[in-house]
Amino acid sequence: MAAKKAKPARKKAAAKKKAPGKKRASMPRIAAKKVAPRKPKAKVRPKSKRAAKKALRRPAPSPKRLPVARASLGLQVSRPEAPDKQAMLEQALAGTPKVGQRVAEPPRTYAEEHARSLADPAEFWAEAAAGIDWVLKWEKVLDDSNPPFYRWFRGGMLNICYNALDRHIGRGRGEQPALIYDSPVTGTVKQFTYSQLRDEVARFAGVLVREGVVKGDRVILYMPMVPEAVIAMLACARIGAVHSVVFGGFAAAELATRINDATPKAIVSASCGIEVGRIIPYKPLLDAAIAMARHKPERCIIVQRSMDRAELIPGRDIDWQEAMAGAAPHECVAVQATDPLYILYTSGTTGQPKGIVRDNGGHAVALHWSMKNIYGMSPGEVYWTASDVGWVVGHSYIVYAPLLYGCTTVLYEGKPVGTPDAGAFWRVISQHKVKTLFTAPTAFRAIKRDDPSGQLIKNYDLSQFRTLFLAGERSDPPTLEWAEEHLRVPVIDHWWQTETGWPICSNCLGIERLPIKHGSPTKPVPGWDVRAVDEGCHEAKRGDIGALVCKLPLPPGSLPTLWNADDRYVRSYLQTYPGYYQTGDAGYIDDDGYVYVMARTDDVINVAGHRLSTGAMEEVLAAHPDVAECAVIGVADEIKGQLPLGFLVLKAGVQRDYATIVAEVVQLVRDRIGPVAAFRTATVVKRLPKTRSGKILRGTMQKIADGQEYKTPATIDDPAILSEIAQSLAQVGYATPRLSRSL
Repeated sequence: MAAKKAKPARKKAAAKKKAPGKKRASMPRIAAKKVAPRKPKAKVRPKSKRAAKKALRRPAPSPKRLPVARASLGLQVSRPEAPDKQAMLEQALAGTPKVGQRVAEPPRTYAEEHARSLADPAEFWAEAAAGIDWVLKWEKVLDDSNPPFYRWFRGGMLNICYNALDRHIGRGRGEQPALIYDSPVTGTVKQFTYSQLRDEVARFAGVLVREGVVKGDRVILYMPMVPEAVIAMLACARIGAVHSVVFGGFAAAELATRINDATPKAIVSASCGIEVGRIIPYKPLLDAAIAMARHKPERCIIVQRSMDRAELIPGRDIDWQEAMAGAAPHECVAVQATDPLYILYTSGTTGQPKGIVRDNGGHAVALHWSMKNIYGMSPGEVYWTASDVGWVVGHSYIVYAPLLYGCTTVLYEGKPVGTPDAGAFWRVISQHKVKTLFTAPTAFRAIKRDDPSGQLIKNYDLSQFRTLFLAGERSDPPTLEWAEEHLRVPVIDHWWQTETGWPICSNCLGIERLPIKHGSPTKPVPGWDVRAVDEGCHEAKRGDIGALVCKLPLPPGSLPTLWNADDRYVRSYLQTYPGYYQTGDAGYIDDDGYVYVMARTDDVINVAGHRLSTGAMEEVLAAHPDVAECAVIGVADEIKGQLPLGFLVLKAGVQRDYATIVAEVVQLVRDRIGPVAAFRTATVVKRLPKTRSGKILRGTMQKIADGQEYKTPATIDDPAILSEIAQSLAQVGYATPRLSRSL
């Protein structure tokens, strides 16, 4: 966009004087038929919040044809801007650009953007909020009146489903694919345009309302990776209900604890999930969980899958298809920016899961901002996150962020290997013209294990593929190097957590691409102030390992608290290091400001007084040419306190003597880290125990090695692996109760 000619200073001052103060914006009027996008008419501002809500709840004219927004919402920024910047801001406020349309911007540097975000976070995030359509502008960007319970966009009202679907249709994206469902386990590929997805979501919102779900009610989703899971999430957001997605196939007892904590009015589930070569019936698990739970949901809505149909309980259970057939579409309901959008449970040390709360306003602003600034995406491009909607990655970057930004998102019901082979990812990228893939390092370790030379990559056209992002656990340099060598695109490691909702550290491709340092997720994202501190909460020297913490207040999109547990929120995250959020990760910051996340705090082991990172040792083991993936844990030792012990999974086709390989990795650690590591023992295993999201269960392995009692984690992918680990440990003298072991 060409910059406007600067006006005389006198006229500019006059314009500033006439600028109104706080602005309210109305939802656009609704038309019964689609019309070409046109310049918005003058805004009609409601005189009260009640009027704003009434505009949102205006009923659709017909159940058969859903309304389309004619014009976008608008906001006016009260602070003065230079003429050229004001023009760009007005363009941003008009909504997401059309396909191929770009807004000219002055060059930015990472250092400038990060410094600006910390110096004046309210101004920084107010500008970012221009990318979201608001029903009512906020009263205060950052409400810091009740620390440590900071809230973003206090007083603002919006609807995140409207921002993810309806507004794009009114601006010409109705026929663009919004969701691509790709299921190699069922042989299904299906597309939903923005109009089609909006129609399905609006109808299911009508189903929920008809069954008594209203704004503020909770709805648990216990679903496989099917389009209905995405539709149900967005339908909850559409009517202001709070969804809580529980990973499909979780044990009944774990589901029951979440039912008791969230007290849902309804549960949405499916008859079964499908893994490689097996069907997992969900309905028996759901029935058992409800029987165990103190709280009883009023309704269960079940998606019947053809491969295993479930028996429904009369009076409680409803068939999804039958319910949808007679449903009238429901319009969006305005909610406060600070109202909860969803609850996502993560494991707690007490056995009681922690309900991470995500709000509406901050979440929408942060995710919309991240798509361009972190991932370098443009509206209309295809973005694929190979995760599950049961995890935070699936919430943020399968469902909400791509749709908020006007991209096409891929929902993949399959695995990186075995559906049918280690070329599964390359087939999806090629077939759907994926620009950016976001997945876990463990997926690439599995691909590297089965296809170490990358031969299957050559079978597919990846010419449109632009970037690979990795997160979920530490990305070891050998895996990054393998991906770089064979894909020949930037491979970006970035770091974030369930609690944060979006990246803490990343190479922000949409701002400035920084040099990549293997082993580091680069630098803190704008909005995040990351420090490495010692036990006394003093900043560690550059290069020294400490606890990684984030200075309060956290930026928008991060957890404001835990569900019905403010005290536990403070104890779990804020008490140990006053003024900071405790990430639970350990690492260091180098002289260039790059952050290195080495391990969970519990995985920093103390060997004869030396604090050593198991992550650093894993880097060395992974560099061995025969090793596909690995893990290092600290095991108890009477003399040294702890000793490191390694687990090795070898690449497909390796036939060498195991003892020789173990001797070689032991020598590698001695050469690269030194004798101080006291690394002398490793064992070869067929596979490592992991969660369904790909995280290695190092803590559980440590308990097995030390002969302690342990509970099989609810998130484990295959519990049988734990007995395999115990057998391998027994062969090297562990996994039995003992007082000491001499080495």
